[in-house]
Amino acid sequence: MIALTRLRLLGFVRTGRAVAPLIAAAAALSILYGGGQARADEAYGVSALVLFPLLAWQTKILLDVEPDVQRRLAVTAVGSRRRELAAGLLAAVAAGLATVALAMAAPWLAGALQPDDRPAGTAIGLVAHLLALPGAVALGALASRAVTGSAGNGAAVLVTGSVLAIVLGLKASPLQWLVPPLMAATRLTTSGHYPAAAVVTVVGQAVLWSAAACWGYARLRRNRV
Repeated sequence: MIALTRLRLLGFVRTGRAVAPLIAAAAALSILYGGGQARADEAYGVSALVLFPLLAWQTKILLDVEPDVQRRLAVTAVGSRRRELAAGLLAAVAAGLATVALAMAAPWLAGALQPDDRPAGTAIGLVAHLLALPGAVALGALASRAVTGSAGNGAAVLVTGSVLAIVLGLKASPLQWLVPPLMAATRLTTSGHYPAAAVVTVVGQAVLWSAAACWGYARLRRNRV
């Protein structure tokens, strides 16, 4: 499974498909941090929200690199469809962590962080990005060609999921439990206050939503290789 994970990462990089999401992330971060200094936790919280659809798109691209026939051969090679699924998700997480590393370095390079809270704010920002990553990977997997069957359907799932994550995540929405807690996490980081109950709720929702979405991805892939 590790060999298959490495193979998919190499395919993602060597075919040049890793360039587009990387450039998009760099452009978004440049715009985000071009307006002056901000508190570290606030800046990183907004960054995690902005990067969510880009991380999901990156995941979709990575999972779509393989031709369908090669994906079927991969199932045979590793001897289990679960291992093949896990290898794809692990590769997507590894690629996502590289983008998160770029997001964590960007405000330091741009001098966009206020000096008084950089260490603590950076730690909080890292947590915010790591909470957004699993949900983005799950959404990207649900939008992949192996599930949707076509590029058009995949794009529709990707865009719809990203929009709903923001719209349904609004504080006044009664349906905010149906989406990853992007908006809730951003509200915490912009407020600068972290009540224990709110933090536990956000973390729990992120874990449960990501687990449910990955389970759905595995179920949808049961009848499709």
